[in-house]
Formats: sequence, C-alpha cells, structure tokens
Amino acid sequence: MAKAAAAPEILGILPLQDAVLFPNTVIPLAVVKRPGIALVEEALREGKQIGLVALKDKEIEDPGPDDVRRIGTIGTIQKMLKVPDGTLRCIVAGGPVFRVDQFVATEPYLAATFTELPDITNETEQLVAMQRNLGQLFQKLLGYLPQAPREMEMEVNNISDPNLLSYFVASTMRLETADRQAILEERDTAKRLRKLTMLITKELEVVELGHKIQSDIQREMEKNQREFYLRQQLRAIQEELGESDPQQAEANELRKKVDEANMPEDVRKAADRELDRLSKVPTASPEYSVIRTYLDWLTQLPWGISTSDQIEISRAREILDEDHYDLEKIKDRIVEYLAVGKLKNKLTGPILCFVGPPGVGKTSLGQSIAKAMGRKFIRLSVGGVRDEAEIRGHRRTYIGAMPGSIIRALRDAGTNNPVMMIDEIDKVGGDFRGDPQSALLEVLDPEQNNTFRDHYLDLPFDLSRVLFICTANTLDSISGPLRDRMEIINLSGYTELEKLQIAKRYLVPKQKKANGLKDNQAQLADTALKQIIVDYTREAGVRNLEREIGTIFRKVARRIAEDAKYKAKIKPENLVDYLSKPRFYNEVKRRTASVGVATGLAYTPVGGDILFIETTAMPGTGKFTLTGQLGDVMKESATAAISFLRSRSSEIGLSDDWFAKHDLHIHIPAGAVPKDGPSAGVSLATSIASLLTGLKVDPELAMTGEITLTGQVLPIGGVKEKVLGAKRAGIKKVLLPRRNEIDLEDVPKEVRDTMQFVFVDELSEVFATALGKRVIHPVMLGVTESAPQSNVVALRPSAKRSANRATRPVRSGTTRKR
Repeated sequence: MAKAAAAPEILGILPLQDAVLFPNTVIPLAVVKRPGIALVEEALREGKQIGLVALKDKEIEDPGPDDVRRIGTIGTIQKMLKVPDGTLRCIVAGGPVFRVDQFVATEPYLAATFTELPDITNETEQLVAMQRNLGQLFQKLLGYLPQAPREMEMEVNNISDPNLLSYFVASTMRLETADRQAILEERDTAKRLRKLTMLITKELEVVELGHKIQSDIQREMEKNQREFYLRQQLRAIQEELGESDPQQAEANELRKKVDEANMPEDVRKAADRELDRLSKVPTASPEYSVIRTYLDWLTQLPWGISTSDQIEISRAREILDEDHYDLEKIKDRIVEYLAVGKLKNKLTGPILCFVGPPGVGKTSLGQSIAKAMGRKFIRLSVGGVRDEAEIRGHRRTYIGAMPGSIIRALRDAGTNNPVMMIDEIDKVGGDFRGDPQSALLEVLDPEQNNTFRDHYLDLPFDLSRVLFICTANTLDSISGPLRDRMEIINLSGYTELEKLQIAKRYLVPKQKKANGLKDNQAQLADTALKQIIVDYTREAGVRNLEREIGTIFRKVARRIAEDAKYKAKIKPENLVDYLSKPRFYNEVKRRTASVGVATGLAYTPVGGDILFIETTAMPGTGKFTLTGQLGDVMKESATAAISFLRSRSSEIGLSDDWFAKHDLHIHIPAGAVPKDGPSAGVSLATSIASLLTGLKVDPELAMTGEITLTGQVLPIGGVKEKVLGAKRAGIKKVLLPRRNEIDLEDVPKEVRDTMQFVFVDELSEVFATALGKRVIHPVMLGVTESAPQSNVVALRPSAKRSANRATRPVRSGTTRKR
C-alpha cells in the first residue's frame, strides 16, 4: 500500500508596515494589532517560527492576503516584552527567505503554506570583485557618518560570505522599503550585489554633496570668525598708533591714492590742499562729501597712464582694407595721417571729421583707426546736447555737480591717449544754458586743448594726446569756427557695385552669424542681392540693406528650427517670399509724362535724392503760388525763374499780356518734407518753360544748378551725393553747371561710365537739352552752344492743363537742400 504524502507545513504570517527583515539580521518590532499579538504569543508558547512579509501599502489598517507581498523572511522571536497598554515589543532574528504558496487562514491571524528560496551563488572572480567593491563603498559611506559605530567597519571586514555581506549592508543602509524588498526578492547573489552597489553609489553621492555643503558653510563661518578676529586686532593696532579715528583712516587711504595717481605738480598741490581741508571738515558736514567725491575724481583720472602706439603703416592699411571696402581716398588720407604721426612720434594736425549719410561706415572707420594704432576706442555721442555743462562739467558749487562728458570718457578709458570719436557733432544744439559747440572749440583745437579746464575739476588736463575723430551727417548746422578746426572727409555713399561687394564680404557673413546659420544652410545669390539693393533699399549707406538681409536670414532660421534638414537658396524668383513686394520702382517716366514736370536733384542728410517739380497754369490775374513746404531760398529761385521767363516771353511765343491773364501754381510733392536751397533753380525754370512751351521734359534727365536773372547757371555743392541719388533712382542723364565738371572726379568710375553728363552755362542750353528744342536764344557772349538748334515754339493749348499731381513717398524728418 502506497505511503500518503506529507501535509505541507503551515507558517503564521506577520505583516510589516514599513520594514523588511533580511536573513542573519535582527530587527526590533512593535506589535500593536490583535492578529499580530496572537501570532507572537502562540509562536513563543509553542516554539514556532513566523513569516515576516512587507505590506504593499503601509496605510492599510486590516491587511488581508491580497495586501501583503509574497516573498518574505522566516524569523525567530528571540525576546518579547509586554507593554502595559497590551502591545508587544520583540526582537526577531531573520532566517531563510520564503515564498508564500497559498493562504490557508485569516483568523485569528494570517497563515499560509510556503516554500523556502535559497540563495543562488556562483563562485566567480567577478563575484569576489563585486563583494570587495561593495565592502569598500560601504566603508567609505561610513566615513561620512560620524554617528555610525566604528565596529561596523570591522564587521564588514570580517564577513567573507557575499550573501551575508549583502544582507548586512542592506539592513544598515538608509533605503526605501521598495528597494529593500527588491534586494530581498533577488535570489541571484551577483545580481543582488550589483543592485546594492548601484543603491549605495547613489547614496554616497548624496552624502558627499551634503558633506560638501556642510564644509562650505563651516568654511564661511570660519572666514567670518577670522575676519572678526582680524578687525579686532586692527582696531587694537589703530588705537595703539593713535589712528582710531575713521575720518583720519579715510584721509590716509585717499593720500595713498593721491601718491599712486602720478599727478602733475599743480594738480598734486591742489589734491594736497583738498586733503588738508578734508581732515579738518567734520564728516557730518555736506562739504565733506563734496571734497571726498572731488578727490575720488582726481585719483581716478589717467594723469600719467597711456598706451604705447603701435603704428605700422602696412598693418594699418591691411586693417582698413579688411574692415572697409573701397573708400580708397579716405583710407589714403588716414594712412597719411598715421604716417606723419609715426615720423613725428606724436599725432598732431587737424581733427578728422567724417561727414556723410547714415550707414556709410563713419563710426567703424574710427574703430579701425584705434585698432591700427593699438589704442583704446571711446565713442561719445553729443547728439541732442544743449547744455554747455555736458561738455565742460558743472561747477562744484552746484548740488550733484560732476565733470563733463570728455573727462568722464577719459576716466572710463583709463588712459590719457585714447581714440575718442565724437559722434553726431552736427546735432549739437544751443539754448539759454549755453552753446556746446563753442565749448567744443577748446576741446578740438590742437593749439589750446593741452590745458583743457573742466569746470568741475578746475584744473588743466592735457587733451593733446587724445586722437579726436568727429562724425556728422551734414555740415550746415556746424558753426564756422568749429568747422575751421576740423578737416572734412566726405563719405558720400556707395554705388550698387560697392554695396554688392560690401554685402558679400561683410553683411551676409555677419547676419548669418547673428542668426545662428551655417554657410551651407543659406545661400544668397548675387542677383538677389542686386535686386534687394535696387528694389528694397534706396539709401546712401548700407544700414537698411543689412536689415533686409537680416530679415531674410531670420525667416530661414525659423524654417530650419522647424526642419533641421532645410536649406535655403535665395534667388530673385523667390525673394518675394522673404521680403514681400518691392518697395521702390522707377517712377520717373510716369511722373514726367505730362508737360510742366521736371526732375531735380536734391541733397539730404541721408544722401542724394530726386524731386519732381510740377507747374500748371490757370486763368487769373498774374499771381503765382508755391506749395510743398519750400524754404525762402527756393521761393526766391522760383521767383527768379518766373521773372527770367517773363522777360523772354516774346521768344517763347507768348503774348505780352499772357502772364497778366494767368496764374501759375508750382508744386513740389512730398509736402511733409521741408525743402530749401538754390540748386533747384534750374529745375524750377525748366518746369515752367515746359508748361509755357507745351514740350515735355526728357524723362531720363535730372538737373541741378542755381540760376540768375540774366539766365546764367551757377555751380552748386553735393555733386557726388546728387549723382549717386540720380543713379539709384534710375536716371541716365544728368545736367550740371559747367563749373561743377571738376567735381565729377569724386564720382566713382562705374557710375560715370554708365551715365551721360551735360554741362551748361546758361538757361538756353538747359532748355535746349531738357525740352529737345531751342526755346530762347543765348544772350551771354562767348558761350559755346552744345545743345541742338531749334525754333521757338508757341504755347500749346494743352499747356493750360494741370500737370500730373502724383505724390512721392514721404520721408519724415528730411530736408532737401542745396
């Protein structure tokens, strides 16, 4: 007969709320619930072992079979103590690890069948290495825990079994319950050691960081204590030396600074005098802070600090060529200036003043000069300055007085020979507070700026070693005496070819870098650049051109941010996708399609430009009206033109009473822009003559020149700017006074080669060129006729109709002048 199978052993289960028991370790327990108390008492009474498993959720009050984990440790109760409140305190020693197979009872406590889970250990060299590494890490962790018993280090050294070591380390480390349970459930010794090594490494990093923070705090506390101790010693030493007075100590500190400032003899005497006053004035007195601030300024100024010039002519030329395209005459003048300074070991001579529209490189030229000389560069903008004290400083009698901008700039530079660029000198104003331009006379005059006296310092400061460079948009607002102290260098603007080269060499690489683009991510074709120059930016400089290039690259950057593989090729065909529709187009032919409309040339602070002059006639009493916000000089030119044509009305074919029976209206569009200057005289006369003769003005012709009552054409200024402006507007033929022929040398050759220039001496030549026929006969002796001969043409009926009144885009804040 077969033998019956043995019944499975049943083990009482004690749930642990927030703890895990490991084999060969002991754990103190507080048993407070009724099922646990019953289990512990029965186990002690009958000498049984119990199973200790962790709860899945420690917040459960009455755990059931589904609330406990399936793997735990068989424990033996070593000691038990009853507490008066009925609960138990006991110490349980861990035995083997077990797995719950099936719960068989829930009352009076949980009970289940189980299976022991032995350790799986493969003796390898890797296991030995992991065991030793774990022991070393644990000893290192104990080194950061001063409260840990030293016996634990000895215990770790004495454990040779890897399983015992892992359970010992896991039981003593500060781990989360989930991590402890994972260590217990891992039966493979090598994997358990690896998990434990990762956990102890993480804990070690946290402990080391905490130790570092504690060390920093301790070091800071020790530093504060040391400083306190040293201050106490210093106070004792000062008392011993009789220098316990803080005022005296501050005076001694200032005296030391004065000694180190390397001041000139007269300045040193003034500083010593103020130091003596400071030691006698009470600290509570307002005078004390005034003297203290004054001495601070004296000690901060670079009286004897200068940088040595490193002028190498070839290197200077390389820097100028590297930073600026073309501008050959200007670069030659700068190199000559530096060469003279090198030979004399001192840069003397007139102050350079760069005059030109915005965006032509005036400020960057100053930076290049400083770079070529090895000097510091300081930029001082005086635009809008109306108070003389901004230049010379305030006297110390005023509250809040301080030195002027020149002295402050030298303090910031830290040297007495920087390159100082005075920007926007043409925008200096003047009112009841004084004239800043007059104050700049002493600053910029090489004969007297070696003893420049600021009102605040009231001491001479040598400015002769400072290299002053000025910039301006126009010379009209600069006073004569100030202009006399400067050498004017004109930067009129760039041609389309020059703008193209500047864009390729400087603007495109700069904007790519500014927008985070690589060279292969965006390619801007030369044809697209030319179209941007012609259709989107009509300017003398390249500032708006740079803005448009930046706009294109920002849109490219956005697309690349959305798609990293995107690459842009900007061509004329897709330029509209980046910059929308063109802003400019050639409107000359459309605007001059009617009689009585002539194209003139104007000079503005932002470069040359064209303007359209429209004239119409109507029945009236001989009056004439001028509109378009014209200045007095331009009104006088219009009056002179009408008077000249009235005196020659018989030659034109008009009746003697035509002007008495008609009113004239002369209008120059863009009425929001002030316009003035005598150079519009030729254009005004041609517009009126076109109306009177009924002949249209050549649409490809623009003109400039001053006129007289006798019909002479006088020279004007700004020829280069006006010619470049005409080129930008699409003009192909320019009419100039003959005495301005020499000024064409300043116009770039590529512009001269693509345009036709007509030089005239009197209005008969002007009319013959502009209207295509001779309208009046010359009256001046010795005039060489260059215009074609034509007969006198009478006024047509169509001349009485109004001219085209289309308006041009308004340029706010621009005054067109001679």
